[in-house]
Amino acid sequence: MKILNEKNFYQTSDFCLATVISLSFPIEAVDRQNTRKVQFIFRRNNVLDKLIEDFWRGEIRIDPQLFYNQLRVMKARIYND
Repeated sequence: MKILNEKNFYQTSDFCLATVISLSFPIEAVDRQNTRKVQFIFRRNNVLDKLIEDFWRGEIRIDPQLFYNQLRVMKARIYND
C-alpha cells in the first residue's frame, strides 16, 4: 500500500471510531498489512476532524440499533474483502 498523505487521509485501527466515522463517510481503503490490526482509511476534511474530536469528547449520540447494524457491516468488510 502506498504511504498516505496525512493531510488528505485519516487512518485508525479503533474499531468503534471507524464504525462511527463510516456512518457518515465512506471507507477509502482497509489496510491489512499488520496481521494483528486492521487500519480503516478515510478521506480527511474539516467535518471529519470535527466528528473525531466530538467522538473523543463523548459528544456524539447515535441510535444503538444503527450503530450495531454498522458494526456488522464493518466486520463483514474486514473478513469478506
